[in-house]
Amino acid sequence: MTKVNLTKAPFFLSEQDINWVINTIEDMSIEEKIGQLFVNMGSSRDEGYLTEMVNKYHIGAVRYNPGTAAEVYEQNRILQEKSKIPLLIAANTEAGGNGACTDGTEIGLHVKVAATNDSKWAYEMGRVSGVEASSIGCNWSFAPIVDINYNWRNPIISNRSFSQNPDQVLEMGLAYMKGIQESGIMPAAKHFPGDGVDERDQHLSFSINSFSCEKWDNTFGKVYQGLIDAGIPSIMAGHIHLPAYEKYFSPELQDEDCLPATLSKPIITQLLREKMNFNGVVVTDASHMVAMTSSMKRSEVLPVSIAAGCDLFLFFNDPDEDFQYMMDGYKNGIITDERLEAALMRILGLKAKLGLHKKEKKEILPQREHALSQIGLPENKALFKEVADKAITLVKNKQDIFPILPEKYKRILLVDIKGVEGGFGKIIAGSGPKPINILKSLLLEKGFEVELYKSPMDEILSLPDDEQVEIIRNEYAAKRPIYELISRYDLVINVANVNSSTGQRIIWQATKGTPDIPFYVHELPCIFVSVQCPFHLADVPQVKTYINTYDGKEITLKLLVEKLMGESEFKGVSPIDAYCGFGDTYI
Repeated sequence: MTKVNLTKAPFFLSEQDINWVINTIEDMSIEEKIGQLFVNMGSSRDEGYLTEMVNKYHIGAVRYNPGTAAEVYEQNRILQEKSKIPLLIAANTEAGGNGACTDGTEIGLHVKVAATNDSKWAYEMGRVSGVEASSIGCNWSFAPIVDINYNWRNPIISNRSFSQNPDQVLEMGLAYMKGIQESGIMPAAKHFPGDGVDERDQHLSFSINSFSCEKWDNTFGKVYQGLIDAGIPSIMAGHIHLPAYEKYFSPELQDEDCLPATLSKPIITQLLREKMNFNGVVVTDASHMVAMTSSMKRSEVLPVSIAAGCDLFLFFNDPDEDFQYMMDGYKNGIITDERLEAALMRILGLKAKLGLHKKEKKEILPQREHALSQIGLPENKALFKEVADKAITLVKNKQDIFPILPEKYKRILLVDIKGVEGGFGKIIAGSGPKPINILKSLLLEKGFEVELYKSPMDEILSLPDDEQVEIIRNEYAAKRPIYELISRYDLVINVANVNSSTGQRIIWQATKGTPDIPFYVHELPCIFVSVQCPFHLADVPQVKTYINTYDGKEITLKLLVEKLMGESEFKGVSPIDAYCGFGDTYI
């Protein structure tokens, strides 16, 4: 039927399994074949909506919006029972089971796990992800993230990549892959051909991996080849250009002719399929991203992605419109019969690898009561604390300040350092108590006197514009004596809680010279703590003590306080260049 060999890696199917794949494809209508190419982002858990999606559009896969374990289980039960062909159901388990359901267990973001300097914890992140995701009916995960953090300004993988070292990224990626597959979840490594070089966000603009072919081979290529050789079953293609390899395979191409990987036959078919010998499933990243949508008309984007070598298209815009665009692309010859058959072979091959075809519809999900009991097991929840203890990183310490005890630093001023609100990082970080408020409570419990700095800008910004300008000018011009600061406090702790986004830098207030900016590092002791983005030293090179905690959860901050007070050692090893390549950040 096609050149896809399902007896080889990553499928290793038996003759009986392959016959199911072939017979299923032969029995499909063209509408059913086209439908199998889509991964739907469910906008509702209503049974009527879910039934329509599988019956009207014949979707091959789903990646749903967050919900509780009970909600997701019921959704997935309906989907599998109503679908003619079993579905691939994906979750974003990038930090643990909390990516499969909102009450799942977080282990830690990629950079935090790598800061432990032990791939055991990447395995545990994968294992817990697998246990919890599989229990609620997921069988596919858009993880691990194997981008490499070469550019500290990159807004997408700021804290979502393991490392700046390809060897460490590969080691962690393999460990995660091993852990999640133990529960029958198929991982999809992302974002091929690799993010982390550009500083732009492909959600909002183009993004380019500008490495030469040789440099790419020794970095991103090394990581992906290692995963492929280990049997990674699926890869997510990113909307990322790789012009060096596009021109290598197609020398006639000009820069303006190059396309993001999701639309590029040289990148997906010639590089990934042929040169790297990847035989598994390729899924596009989300099709709403500007790096994809601005490359050509949407009516072309859909079929061109499949023609380029991708097997699954991530997310409808308008289901009726997109379905027709894909169908038209097939009828117009953009998607050939051979390319469609190959995509279907791999999609169904992955379903057969999961054994979905061997189960009755009502048996695809595990028994409900037992399944839900696997969410939040105490032994799994305990791992978060272990990872945090080993990950919190004392990046810079150029002053004799530890231990921080009430006898020496009784009066502490906590300063909330802010950045741009919202952004993609907000989606990843979620919501919850503010880290600075958590830290205040923890320090008070330890016997410190703690005051939260209140910026004059908080009140100024509520005034009319003309009054704002006048007050800011006066604030800027009339500074207070240094004595006013050093006589009231023994220590200042700056807490940066800045989401990863295109504006993940610190935003300083217009007043300047006020305590929200650490200008006073030679006046009194100062500690700078970042609880999200690990690259803030670029904006505060003057600080003498800088710490990355990688999240602002209460457990993590409690461990931070213990380390500040000398009750526990700092054990984390920064997997990224927290000094951001600047010489002055070391001073």
